[in-house]
Amino acid sequence: MAAVLVTSGTGSGPPPGVDGRRFAAAVAEDTYEVVAGLALCDPAVVVWADDGPPTALAEQVSHLTWPGTPVLAVHGPGPVRRALDALAGPDAGQAVLVAADAPDLPPLLIGKLFRALSSAEVAVCPAEDGALVALAARLPAPGWLGTLTLDDPAALAALTSARPRRGALATVPGWHRLRSPADVHRLDPGLEGWEATRALLGGGVRQE
Repeated sequence: MAAVLVTSGTGSGPPPGVDGRRFAAAVAEDTYEVVAGLALCDPAVVVWADDGPPTALAEQVSHLTWPGTPVLAVHGPGPVRRALDALAGPDAGQAVLVAADAPDLPPLLIGKLFRALSSAEVAVCPAEDGALVALAARLPAPGWLGTLTLDDPAALAALTSARPRRGALATVPGWHRLRSPADVHRLDPGLEGWEATRALLGGGVRQE
């Protein structure tokens, strides 16, 4: 399984002049297209709210997916563990969670996460601030994940400390997320994909 993890914080840092709800929808749609295009992997969306059942948010996200894609709603502490538990099933031995604000994430990095699970229990793609862009785990998810969130800047450090052995956690090359207005300048107009975000931002994206 490959799932996009949408939270109430998704798209909370739109650039000036861009509507926050439209920005959240665009980045989530593009991130979903990344996971939906993976071969030999079933896509899903997990919607999490920390203050109660995320019914309204789940309904909004369901309009961005292809028919038949599961949209699972979870709530309570520990969104990563709850999302992985929701994805676990007889046909799913591994799952990757991708933060919904990574619209230009290269599929190659998701492939590296899955390959790392051949020896590790958990594999992560870190962001520059110590938070996580994506996390892959064998299912059922190991208990040492605790109440992890992808947004926590101490997430990578917490996992490193909690791992039962050195080889239980693998790290692949990092990527970026769109969490602040300046982050849109990390998007490379030369890369394919992220059409919805590209269309919304128009000329507001520049190459560094």
